[in-house]
Amino acid sequence: MKLEVARGLFLAGALAVASMALVAWEQPGPQVLTAATGTGHCPLPRTAKANDAKPGNDLLLLMFGLSQGLKPQS
Repeated sequence: MKLEVARGLFLAGALAVASMALVAWEQPGPQVLTAATGTGHCPLPRTAKANDAKPGNDLLLLMFGLSQGLKPQS
């Protein structure tokens, strides 16, 4: 088999694989998540207790620090 023929077959095969990958690629689009009951908040799991869902001071401090890091430096 000549080198040009082998190179052409390889190129055709590579394009076929890339085309199939592009067709099979499924990326979900942005969507709004809502609760099934319409209460407007995420329901707690059955095993979670009400006092377990409250954020602690460390978590609030971490979230504050992360939000401050997103601001541009001026």
